[in-house]
Amino acid sequence: MFAMFATSAAEVWFIGQLGTSALAGLALVFPMVMLVQMVSAGAMGGTVAGAVAQALGRQDRIAAATLAAHAIALALLMALVFAAFYLVFATKIYTALGGTGAVLAAALAYSDVVFAGCLSIWLLNILSSIVRACGQMRVAAIGTVGSSVLQVILAAVLVFGLGPLPAQGMAGAALALVLGLGTGAIFLAYWLLTGRAGIRLRLSEFRFDARVFIPLLKTALIASVSPASTVATVLVMTALVARLGPAALAGYGIGSRLEFLLVPVIFGIGAALITLVGVHFGAAKFRRGYRIAWTGSLAAAAICGLVGVTLAFVPQLWAHQFTEVEEVREICRLYLRIAGPGYAFFGLGLCLYFASQGAGHILWPVLGALLRLVIIAGGGLAMFAMDRASPEILFTLVAVGMTAYGLLTAGAIWLGAWGPRERV
Repeated sequence: MFAMFATSAAEVWFIGQLGTSALAGLALVFPMVMLVQMVSAGAMGGTVAGAVAQALGRQDRIAAATLAAHAIALALLMALVFAAFYLVFATKIYTALGGTGAVLAAALAYSDVVFAGCLSIWLLNILSSIVRACGQMRVAAIGTVGSSVLQVILAAVLVFGLGPLPAQGMAGAALALVLGLGTGAIFLAYWLLTGRAGIRLRLSEFRFDARVFIPLLKTALIASVSPASTVATVLVMTALVARLGPAALAGYGIGSRLEFLLVPVIFGIGAALITLVGVHFGAAKFRRGYRIAWTGSLAAAAICGLVGVTLAFVPQLWAHQFTEVEEVREICRLYLRIAGPGYAFFGLGLCLYFASQGAGHILWPVLGALLRLVIIAGGGLAMFAMDRASPEILFTLVAVGMTAYGLLTAGAIWLGAWGPRERV
């Protein structure tokens, strides 16, 4: 997860060398890419990992292998849906978010390549979820770290050019992502096909079973409401901040990217919680499942809180790394000062969301994400309607929304949202 964090930060640095328009364009596309990442890895990947882990907790390896095969079919379907949607509607989406001229051109140059090749994202994340559910965290990490390292190397070459290879700018960064993640997916597929993960996929013997696929899809779609709400929140904020000018949009894009970069850090813990809580709930060892969930989630809150508070006091540690434009830096510093302390609650709520997937009860974390969206989107639109909008007010809404998300999710689980069995 640290490798994914570093890779995304490196990508921002590469694109930052292309200018403010490129950074602003990336700010428009980034929530869309993170939606694919969060749905494929966190929502649907988490659902798959939880289901496979519970099957293994019941000692049913045949059911686990069947679920894994249908999860790959789910990845193929969703990759097709996402690619078709964004390739058709990308221009309208980025224009609605405030993209025009050079900013819109930069956004489309990146977006078209990423979504044309988004199958690599889906396969890497779904296959990684299956491998983690089997308890092979080391293997999943090797696949992820390897793909991240390759992406950084390719981005350095493709963005700026090397020897006979011409500089491809935004499109080069996107192509590096597709190729890097695709390589990681091939490695994990090999591991599963050879049976080294503990279950063996035999795709030649695969028989589609709606009784397996439809419940898996239904649960995954419900789980997807949470990351969709998170991305919708950022999209609304992006559209609102875009009204304040390209510099404000670029500064907010750099600042809000930290929130998304914390997601892999949280997911590093959350992925373990999905498997461990799922295995223990599958084996009816509920008390230990609860203890694991709270231990991991409080650790995530502490890590995110430390990052947020540190950057709230010293925002230049982040804001000054990606651009030399002082106006952009100032907006980013303002965002970190205001929103940083809310990261602890964001980490708590999101980690409990992952644990809830292992437990098989995801309603309240989803409602918490929706509450965050209502606070930020509703409050921001109201401020503009009253002509009182400012970066300070908009960023305060971000902090309040993250706090409400964490408190509602934690409170609901503590009071029995996972059922009446041994709440602590």
